[in-house]
Amino acid sequence: MTPSPSLPRPRLRAGDAPPRLSDAWIALAGLSAVFLFEMLDTSVLNVALPTIGRELGSSTTGLQWVSGAYAVAFGGLMLLCGAVADRVGRRRVMLAGLSLLAVASLATVAVTTTEQLVAVRVLTGVAAAMTTPGSMALAFRLFDDEGLRVRALTVISTAGLVGLAVGPTVGGFVLAVAPWQVLLLADVPIAVLAFVGIRCGVARDDAEGLRRDPVDVGGALLGTATVAGLLVTPTVLVGPASASSWGWAVGGLTVVYGAAFVVRLRTARHPVVDPHLLARPLVSSGLAFKAASGLAVAGLSYLVTLQLQFAWGWPPALAAVGTLPQVVVLLAGGRLVGPFVQRVGLGRAAWISAAAVVSGLAIFGALSRHGYAWVLVALVLVAAGMRVVGVVAGASVLTGLPADRTSVGAALVDTSSELAGGAAVAAAGTIVAAFVTGSITTIPWTPQRLGDFEDALTVAGLGLAAIAALLVVVGTFRARTAAPATSAAAPAHSTTPTPTPTTQEPSRA
Repeated sequence: MTPSPSLPRPRLRAGDAPPRLSDAWIALAGLSAVFLFEMLDTSVLNVALPTIGRELGSSTTGLQWVSGAYAVAFGGLMLLCGAVADRVGRRRVMLAGLSLLAVASLATVAVTTTEQLVAVRVLTGVAAAMTTPGSMALAFRLFDDEGLRVRALTVISTAGLVGLAVGPTVGGFVLAVAPWQVLLLADVPIAVLAFVGIRCGVARDDAEGLRRDPVDVGGALLGTATVAGLLVTPTVLVGPASASSWGWAVGGLTVVYGAAFVVRLRTARHPVVDPHLLARPLVSSGLAFKAASGLAVAGLSYLVTLQLQFAWGWPPALAAVGTLPQVVVLLAGGRLVGPFVQRVGLGRAAWISAAAVVSGLAIFGALSRHGYAWVLVALVLVAAGMRVVGVVAGASVLTGLPADRTSVGAALVDTSSELAGGAAVAAAGTIVAAFVTGSITTIPWTPQRLGDFEDALTVAGLGLAAIAALLVVVGTFRARTAAPATSAAAPAHSTTPTPTPTTQEPSRA
């Protein structure tokens, strides 16, 4: 039987869509560099924190914000930047963000204080917020064929996963032969590669494809202020006694901003986030799983760095070797994700993988002081769990949204992970500052201080694990609530195939 001819494929205004993946290699290289920067920048500095703290004379809380400032700016501004990109143009906003990234990275050369480095990290987070939301949408614009789109997104996301996995290891080896500034200066060639690839390989934004409704700038700024206040308040409260009054003032403002943000979401004609979408069971469950994973991964990465280099005195290169098992699991586990999800189902895979991440963090908190073997178990469990949850969380969110809201869903998934990660670093740093008097980078270690430090790591690890476990419970409950309605809701997504473990691989882990 002769197959009926297929309908003509839609064309991009700038020309025909590439018929093969290799025909768009310039654009794919640029978009892959964006994902590489995002995930590499998240992980590469962790191993350098002790070195940075000693050279800049950082306080415990200052060192915490060297790591956390990026996540706060990135997560807090991502939805706003995504909304702006939908109206101004994704390609245009991404190119501006990459220019900012290059400038911020070059500014590292002039850094001489902790405060200056925190400012650089904030600018880098803003650049990440400008480049990330549109990257998946631009990849979809490259191709008309669904299979090519999936393959393109897989290539791009793999670059990001490699950056996340090898960041600490590469950072440790670089520190053995070069100053820590090199780690941030590496963003410059990555930004240049991404700029050239997107500038030359991606067509200009089509005005007809941009949204016309206004951006809820006020709501976005209220949300950012609320998140920043939640992270800053505990840090200030455990600081010097003279700062405690400022801590209570910031806490009060945070409550006011949070209340105003909720009111804004409910009353704005075009809110930055539609609360009705967040209330959908599949959306809320996917975001809860992703937040649990982001919290556990960021918390473990930060705490392992402190354990290996401060508590045990490992040099950066040896600490890099100590994180290699996580790299191996992240890279080698990709082939097992699809078969595992297909065998146990999307719902069970979500809570099993999220539970593995939480268990790894709990094991670190309870047993890491007894030797590296327990750190190894924690790293492997968290790596294996996050490799799966990155797929299933994105699949849940995108399945639960209307077909024309998938870009918002991708931004929500990344935002939940970044905010949870920023909260984890803030909480861990606050606990360490509360348990250990003086700076952990400059004051000599005594048996008493070492014991207090180990106690702080235990409390931080177990406390974060408990919060992550609660998020897993919420995600599991919401997923079960959504299960009976999933099949009935399938026709609503007829314009976009229901995500599967294979098609959703591009969701970043």
